[in-house]
Amino acid sequence: MKQLLIVVEDDISLNQGLCKALALENRQVISCQNIHSAREQLLIASASLVLLDINLPDGNGLDFLQEIKASSPELPVILLTANDTDMDIVDGLEKGADDYITKPFSLSVLRARVNAQLRKSIHATDTQSQVYETEKYRFDFDHMHFTVNGTATELSKTEQKLLRLLVENQGNTLTRGYLVDRIWTDGAEYVDENALSVTIKRLRDKLNAQDHIKTIYGIGYSWIKD
Repeated sequence: MKQLLIVVEDDISLNQGLCKALALENRQVISCQNIHSAREQLLIASASLVLLDINLPDGNGLDFLQEIKASSPELPVILLTANDTDMDIVDGLEKGADDYITKPFSLSVLRARVNAQLRKSIHATDTQSQVYETEKYRFDFDHMHFTVNGTATELSKTEQKLLRLLVENQGNTLTRGYLVDRIWTDGAEYVDENALSVTIKRLRDKLNAQDHIKTIYGIGYSWIKD
Protein backbone atom coordinates (compact mmCIF):
# COMPACT_ATOMS: atom_id res chain seq x y z
CA MET A 1 0.00 0.00 0.00
CA LYS A 2 1.40 3.37 -0.99
CA GLN A 3 1.69 5.83 1.87
CA LEU A 4 0.44 9.39 1.42
CA LEU A 5 2.01 12.10 3.56
CA ILE A 6 0.75 15.69 3.61
CA VAL A 7 3.24 18.40 4.59
CA VAL A 8 1.62 21.69 5.67
CA GLU A 9 4.35 24.35 5.95
CA ASP A 10 4.31 27.90 4.58
CA ASP A 11 8.10 28.29 4.42
CA ILE A 12 8.66 27.22 0.82
CA SER A 13 12.30 26.18 1.15
CA LEU A 14 11.61 24.20 4.34
CA ASN A 15 8.53 22.65 2.77
CA GLN A 16 10.55 21.48 -0.24
CA GLY A 17 13.28 20.12 2.02
CA LEU A 18 10.76 18.16 4.09
CA CYS A 19 9.10 16.68 1.03
CA LYS A 20 12.45 15.62 -0.38
CA ALA A 21 13.61 14.13 2.92
CA LEU A 22 10.43 12.10 3.42
CA ALA A 23 9.94 10.84 -0.14
CA LEU A 24 10.33 7.11 -0.75
CA GLU A 25 9.46 4.73 -3.57
CA ASN A 26 6.32 3.55 -1.78
CA ARG A 27 5.43 6.98 -0.44
CA GLN A 28 3.89 10.07 -2.01
CA VAL A 29 4.43 13.41 -0.27
CA ILE A 30 2.05 16.27 -1.02
CA SER A 31 3.17 19.84 -0.38
CA CYS A 32 0.70 22.35 1.06
CA GLN A 33 1.52 25.89 2.14
CA ASN A 34 -1.73 26.75 3.89
CA ILE A 35 -4.74 25.21 5.62
CA HIS A 36 -7.04 25.70 2.64
CA SER A 37 -4.96 23.52 0.31
CA ALA A 38 -4.39 20.93 3.05
CA ARG A 39 -8.11 20.71 3.70
CA GLU A 40 -8.72 20.08 -0.02
CA GLN A 41 -6.10 17.32 -0.10
CA LEU A 42 -7.59 15.60 2.92
CA LEU A 43 -10.98 15.68 1.23
CA ILE A 44 -9.87 13.97 -1.97
CA ALA A 45 -7.17 11.59 -0.73
CA SER A 46 -6.70 9.05 2.05
CA ALA A 47 -3.68 10.34 3.94
CA SER A 48 -1.37 8.22 6.10
CA LEU A 49 0.08 11.12 8.12
CA VAL A 50 0.00 14.92 8.33
CA LEU A 51 3.06 17.00 9.19
CA LEU A 52 1.56 20.28 10.35
CA ASP A 53 3.13 23.66 11.09
CA ILE A 54 1.32 25.62 13.79
CA ASN A 55 1.78 29.14 12.39
CA LEU A 56 0.16 29.29 8.97
CA PRO A 57 -0.91 32.29 6.85
CA ASP A 58 -4.63 31.45 6.82
CA GLY A 59 -5.16 30.13 10.33
CA ASN A 60 -3.87 28.43 13.45
CA GLY A 61 -2.49 24.94 12.99
CA LEU A 62 -3.85 23.88 16.39
CA ASP A 63 -7.39 24.70 15.28
CA PHE A 64 -6.82 22.73 12.08
CA LEU A 65 -5.42 19.86 14.15
CA GLN A 66 -8.70 19.67 16.07
CA GLU A 67 -10.61 19.73 12.79
CA ILE A 68 -8.55 16.82 11.45
CA LYS A 69 -8.96 14.76 14.61
CA ALA A 70 -12.71 15.39 14.72
CA SER A 71 -13.17 13.81 11.28
CA SER A 72 -10.26 11.32 11.27
CA PRO A 73 -9.18 10.55 14.85
CA GLU A 74 -6.94 7.70 13.70
CA LEU A 75 -4.91 9.88 11.30
CA PRO A 76 -1.46 10.62 12.83
CA VAL A 77 -0.55 14.31 13.03
CA ILE A 78 2.92 15.59 13.91
CA LEU A 79 3.18 19.27 14.79
CA LEU A 80 6.06 21.49 13.67
CA THR A 81 6.67 24.74 15.49
CA ALA A 82 9.27 27.17 16.74
CA ASN A 83 7.35 27.42 20.03
CA ASP A 84 9.12 25.12 22.47
CA THR A 85 7.68 26.04 25.86
CA ASP A 86 6.11 23.32 27.99
CA MET A 87 2.73 25.04 27.72
CA ASP A 88 2.84 25.00 23.89
CA ILE A 89 3.79 21.33 23.84
CA VAL A 90 1.08 20.36 26.32
CA ASP A 91 -1.50 22.40 24.39
CA GLY A 92 -0.66 20.64 21.13
CA LEU A 93 -0.72 17.17 22.65
CA GLU A 94 -3.98 17.77 24.50
CA LYS A 95 -5.60 18.88 21.25
CA GLY A 96 -4.78 15.53 19.67
CA ALA A 97 -1.25 15.76 18.23
CA ASP A 98 0.51 12.39 18.04
CA ASP A 99 3.97 13.96 18.24
CA TYR A 100 5.56 17.38 18.46
CA ILE A 101 8.84 18.57 16.85
CA THR A 102 10.36 21.96 17.53
CA LYS A 103 12.41 23.96 15.06
CA PRO A 104 15.26 23.72 14.31
CA PHE A 105 15.37 19.94 14.06
CA SER A 106 17.42 17.16 12.53
CA LEU A 107 15.96 15.62 9.37
CA SER A 108 17.10 12.19 10.54
CA VAL A 109 15.16 12.61 13.79
CA LEU A 110 12.14 13.86 11.85
CA ARG A 111 12.24 10.83 9.54
CA ALA A 112 12.52 8.50 12.53
CA ARG A 113 9.51 10.07 14.24
CA VAL A 114 7.45 10.01 11.05
CA ASN A 115 8.31 6.34 10.48
CA ALA A 116 7.45 5.52 14.10
CA GLN A 117 3.99 7.07 13.74
CA LEU A 118 3.39 5.26 10.46
CA ARG A 119 4.34 1.92 12.03
CA LYS A 120 1.95 2.53 14.92
CA SER A 121 -0.82 3.44 12.49
CA ILE A 122 -0.26 0.31 10.37
CA HIS A 123 -0.23 -1.90 13.49
CA ALA A 124 -3.47 -0.35 14.74
CA THR A 125 -5.11 -0.95 11.36
CA ASP A 126 -3.90 -4.56 11.22
CA THR A 127 -5.30 -5.37 14.67
CA GLN A 128 -8.70 -3.83 14.10
CA SER A 129 -11.68 -6.12 13.65
CA GLN A 130 -12.40 -6.82 9.99
CA VAL A 131 -16.16 -6.81 10.62
CA TYR A 132 -18.24 -3.74 9.83
CA GLU A 133 -21.66 -3.84 11.46
CA THR A 134 -24.63 -1.47 11.61
CA GLU A 135 -28.35 -1.95 12.07
CA LYS A 136 -28.68 -2.57 8.33
CA TYR A 137 -25.34 -4.13 7.35
CA ARG A 138 -22.87 -6.74 8.49
CA PHE A 139 -19.71 -7.08 6.41
CA ASP A 140 -17.27 -9.80 7.50
CA PHE A 141 -14.35 -9.25 5.14
CA ASP A 142 -12.16 -12.04 6.55
CA HIS A 143 -14.85 -14.68 5.94
CA MET A 144 -16.33 -12.95 2.87
CA HIS A 145 -19.83 -12.94 4.36
CA PHE A 146 -22.05 -9.94 3.68
CA THR A 147 -25.61 -9.36 4.84
CA VAL A 148 -28.19 -6.64 4.24
CA ASN A 149 -31.00 -6.57 6.83
CA GLY A 150 -30.01 -10.11 7.81
CA THR A 151 -30.10 -11.47 4.24
CA ALA A 152 -26.85 -12.82 2.77
CA THR A 153 -25.59 -11.10 -0.38
CA GLU A 154 -22.98 -12.48 -2.77
CA LEU A 155 -20.27 -10.04 -3.84
CA SER A 156 -17.59 -10.54 -6.45
CA LYS A 157 -13.91 -10.20 -5.49
CA THR A 158 -13.81 -6.77 -7.18
CA GLU A 159 -16.94 -5.63 -5.36
CA GLN A 160 -15.45 -6.83 -2.05
CA LYS A 161 -12.24 -4.84 -2.67
CA LEU A 162 -14.22 -1.72 -3.49
CA LEU A 163 -16.53 -2.09 -0.48
CA ARG A 164 -13.63 -2.64 1.89
CA LEU A 165 -11.81 0.49 0.67
CA LEU A 166 -14.95 2.59 1.03
CA VAL A 167 -15.86 1.27 4.47
CA GLU A 168 -12.32 1.51 5.88
CA ASN A 169 -12.23 5.14 4.75
CA GLN A 170 -15.84 5.98 5.62
CA GLY A 171 -16.53 9.68 5.64
CA ASN A 172 -13.54 10.39 3.37
CA THR A 173 -13.65 10.87 -0.39
CA LEU A 174 -11.59 8.37 -2.40
CA THR A 175 -10.65 9.54 -5.88
CA ARG A 176 -11.51 7.48 -8.93
CA GLY A 177 -7.83 7.13 -9.79
CA TYR A 178 -6.98 5.88 -6.30
CA LEU A 179 -9.76 3.29 -6.38
CA VAL A 180 -8.79 2.05 -9.84
CA ASP A 181 -5.14 1.68 -8.77
CA ARG A 182 -6.07 -0.18 -5.57
CA ILE A 183 -8.71 -2.50 -7.02
CA TRP A 184 -7.30 -3.56 -10.37
CA THR A 185 -3.84 -4.70 -9.26
CA ASP A 186 -3.27 -7.48 -11.80
CA GLY A 187 -0.59 -5.54 -13.65
CA ALA A 188 -2.81 -4.30 -16.45
CA GLU A 189 -1.36 -1.13 -17.98
CA TYR A 190 -4.75 0.45 -18.57
CA VAL A 191 -8.13 0.01 -16.94
CA ASP A 192 -11.15 1.83 -18.35
CA GLU A 193 -12.58 3.98 -15.54
CA ASN A 194 -16.01 2.88 -16.76
CA ALA A 195 -15.25 -0.42 -15.03
CA LEU A 196 -15.29 1.46 -11.73
CA SER A 197 -18.62 3.12 -12.53
CA VAL A 198 -20.13 -0.27 -13.36
CA THR A 199 -18.77 -1.83 -10.15
CA ILE A 200 -20.10 1.08 -8.06
CA LYS A 201 -23.58 0.65 -9.59
CA ARG A 202 -23.62 -3.11 -8.98
CA LEU A 203 -22.47 -2.66 -5.39
CA ARG A 204 -25.12 -0.01 -4.72
CA ASP A 205 -27.82 -2.24 -6.15
CA LYS A 206 -26.74 -5.40 -4.30
CA LEU A 207 -26.46 -3.60 -0.95
CA ASN A 208 -29.34 -1.18 -1.49
CA ALA A 209 -26.71 1.42 -0.63
CA GLN A 210 -27.86 4.40 -2.68
CA ASP A 211 -27.83 6.48 0.50
CA HIS A 212 -24.46 5.17 1.65
CA ILE A 213 -22.23 5.21 -1.44
CA LYS A 214 -22.10 8.88 -2.35
CA THR A 215 -20.76 10.18 -5.65
CA ILE A 216 -18.53 13.24 -5.27
CA TYR A 217 -18.89 14.53 -8.81
CA GLY A 218 -15.64 15.07 -10.65
CA ILE A 219 -13.64 13.50 -7.80
CA GLY A 220 -14.71 10.06 -6.64
CA TYR A 221 -16.83 8.26 -4.03
CA SER A 222 -17.40 8.14 -0.30
CA TRP A 223 -19.12 5.76 2.13
CA ILE A 224 -21.38 7.87 4.30
CA LYS A 225 -21.19 7.15 8.01
CA ASP A 226 -24.39 6.06 9.76
